[in-house]
This record gives sequence, structure tokens and C-alpha cells, in this order.
Amino acid sequence: MFWLAFLVVTISTAITVAHWAYKWSNPKPTTSPSTSSQLPPGSMGWPLIGETFQFFARSDSLEIPPFLRERSEKYGKIFKTSLAGRRVVVSSDPDFNHYILQQEGKLVELWYLDSFAEIIGQSTTSLKEAWNAQELHKSLKKSVYDHIGVERLKGKLVGRMEEMVGRTLDGWAGRAEAEDRGGVEVKRACSKMVMELSSNILFGHDPTKFHQHLSDMFESFTRGLLSFPLKIPGTTFHACLQSQKKILRIIMDVIEERRRRLEETAPLETPAVGRRGGGEIDLLDQLIDDARTKGFPDDKGISYLIFGLLFANAETIPSVLTLALSFLDDHPLLLHQLVKENEEILRSRGSTGGNGLTWKEYKSMSFTMNVINEALRLNGSVGIIRRTIEDVHINGYVIPKGWTIAVMPTAVHMNPDVYQDPLSFNPSRWKDIGGSTSTKNFIPFGGGMRTCVGAEYSKALMAVFLHVLVTKYRWKKVKRGRIYRAPTLQFGDGYFIHISRKND
Repeated sequence: MFWLAFLVVTISTAITVAHWAYKWSNPKPTTSPSTSSQLPPGSMGWPLIGETFQFFARSDSLEIPPFLRERSEKYGKIFKTSLAGRRVVVSSDPDFNHYILQQEGKLVELWYLDSFAEIIGQSTTSLKEAWNAQELHKSLKKSVYDHIGVERLKGKLVGRMEEMVGRTLDGWAGRAEAEDRGGVEVKRACSKMVMELSSNILFGHDPTKFHQHLSDMFESFTRGLLSFPLKIPGTTFHACLQSQKKILRIIMDVIEERRRRLEETAPLETPAVGRRGGGEIDLLDQLIDDARTKGFPDDKGISYLIFGLLFANAETIPSVLTLALSFLDDHPLLLHQLVKENEEILRSRGSTGGNGLTWKEYKSMSFTMNVINEALRLNGSVGIIRRTIEDVHINGYVIPKGWTIAVMPTAVHMNPDVYQDPLSFNPSRWKDIGGSTSTKNFIPFGGGMRTCVGAEYSKALMAVFLHVLVTKYRWKKVKRGRIYRAPTLQFGDGYFIHISRKND
């Protein structure tokens, strides 16, 4: 009798598990009976795990990662899958991507996969609601733009960039003079430069007060960001979480110091002018004022916002600059054209030499910007994530409410129908690419109302870096590893150079 009961329970359990696994692998849209739509084609992979491991599969070149390439060939540019326990529709269709990025607050909302959401603060309900509140988002975006946007760039910011880049490259040249045979690893060194400048602009960070540089913390953070989310000591993801805590603690310490100083030196209603001891206020001062006058963000929200802005700079700008230098190293004619354009700016100033790069000069650097755009295109990004808040109907398919949509810029940027010979580095292609084409087929900074507020800041910093580098220095490759995607762009074994001053 016992064995019979055991057999019945075992069979029942097996049937239940099999039924659950079948439903997982064959999800059905929850549309009304009058709707004849079906889900996009694709595979959900294994229950819970889905196709997460396949997503991280490495591509040993600049080509589209195999996960995207293979499924796009089999299912088309829009397909369903499952990543880290989430039901996802992946899109490399430029028209659909453009449409969905315009539907913020209507059909979709800002979203991240669970492990990433926890890291950047989206798992906190109040923060999640804040990021998705359109009016609040506009207010925060304006505060950020006021400190790193066009008007600030036209003022003193381009000059600060040029000064920082000059100090950085002098340091690189000094290493060569000291016979550092290993050379400078470009991406890591650029990360340090970008982080020093951005952290000072955003919240007055002084790196000399800390044993570990913020760029090193972000390197550890980024390394674990797309790893399997196991919070076990010794894992890459656990190290990522520890780095995040260190960075947030540094930011919170500055916030608490500012608040103490404000209480000691000014009444609550005094504007946040000169809280750092005189001069212009930084973004942190502005956000503290916003918290006082508008009720949000609170200190935790401020810390995560600054963290997110730093993270946006920590990976993209260093990767794009490293990619640009690496390709210019292989294309001396393109490098000559870049040098010619930037030296012409110096010659046009006359004998005085001017007072540094101006906004007008920056906007005249057409070929320099073509180089940056081409490096941005080839750099790509992992994805732009949204979650549906209503059923989304497209081309006879339905994406149910609550599903995740992943827009894939890398696949869009590698479309041979738009970019001839897409794997080649060809800055001149941008002379013929119009605004209507680039709107849908070039999305390095996102799109819709969530277009990166720091896009112009990032492009200006990269242009200033290239300007100072090619007019005052020369470089020589020491060694370079293979460039690959996993799924973000990686520089295997690094890209090392020696740099020297042109007047030496």
C-alpha cells in the first residue's frame, strides 16, 4: 500500500513538473478572445535559467554576439527568450525600437533585470516609482543638464576638460620618460581620467583622500555586473556588490558632510551657492536643494543618481576612446586626417594661440566627430531595457503586459543594410548618413525621453581628448590583445601604448 501511494505521488509530481515546464517553454499571450495575436517566435530555454548562459556566450571579434546573430537568423529581428528568470522580447528592428522608446509612460516603463535593478537602486520601491514618474524625471534631468549640458560646456567645462586631459597625457608621457617598458593600458588609464573629472564635477570628489581610486571600484563593479547573480563570497557578482557599497558609501559621506556644513553656515532656506567654499555649485548641491524644495530625491536617491551618472561615464567613454586609438593605430591615413583637422584649429588662432579650445572650435571638428561616432557605433552596448505596462501589438504579434523588452544597439549598429561593411572602421561613412537614418539606426545614448542627458558631455570629452592627444603628443603601440564581445566590448589583455610629447 505504501509503495502504491509513493508511486501515485511520484507520478503526480512528475506530471505537475512536466506541465509547469511545458507552460514555461510555451507561454501564451493573455489577450482577449477577440484578439488573434500570438507571441513572437523564439525559445524560452530551460525553466528559470532560460537562455541566460547562451546570452553571455563570447564573440571573438567585433561581430554581433552569437546569441543575437543565431536567433535573428532563425526567428527574425524580434524574438522571445528568457533571461535570468524574466520573459523577454529581444529586438534589433530599428523601426520597432524607435517606436517603443517613444512609448515611455504609455506602453512601457523604465526597467532592469532583477540583479541589475538591485545594484542601481531600482529594487527600492520609492526609487523605482521616482525614476518612472515623468514629471520628476524631467526635473532631475534638468538639474543634471544644468551642470553638464551645452550651456555649461560653452562656459567653463570644455576648458576644465582640456586641462584635465593635458595633465593626464603629461602623466602618461612621464611614464615613458621613466622607461616604463610596459606602457600605459589605455582603457584603465582613460577610466581613471574620466572618473576624476566626472566625480569632481558631480559631487566634488577628491581622489587624493582615498587609497583606492573610484575607477578601480567601478572596474570591479562592471566586471560582475553581467555575471550570474550569486551572492556568495568569492563570486564575481559578490565582488560587484561590495564595490557598489564602497562607491555609495563615498558618495553618502560627501552628502552628509555637505548637510553638516549647510546646517553650520546657513539657514535652511539659503540657496546652495558656494557650499564647497565659494565658486559654482556642483550637481550635489543642486540635488540637495531639490530635496529641500521639492521633497525628492532623498539622500539615498541622490546617492544612486550620482552613482548611475558615474557608471554611465565609467565604461562607455574609456571603451570608445580605446577603440578609436586602436583603430587609428591601424589606419595611418585616418590618423593623418585627424591630426590635420585639429592642428588647423591651432593655426587659425594665430600667434597668440588663444586661451584653449572653445565651443565654436569644438563644433567645427567634423572629422573628429566622425571618428567618435564610428567608435561609438562599433562599441555598441548590451541593451536598452523597458517593461510593458500594457499589451504591445506589433506585426501581428503581442508582447504581454509585464514582459521585458530588450532593444539591442549592437545589432542595430551592425546592420549591413545601413552600414556597408559594418565591421570596418570607416569614419567617412558619417558624411553621408542623414539625420533620419541616424535617429533609428544609431542609438549609443538611448532614445525617447530617456536619451542620455550626458550625451553631449561625453562626446565633448572624447573630442577634447583626441584634440589634445594628436596636437601635442604622439603614441606607439606596445601590445594589444584581441577585441571581443562577452556580451559587452572587451579588450583581451589590454591595449598598451607609449606616449611622447611632440616638441621633445
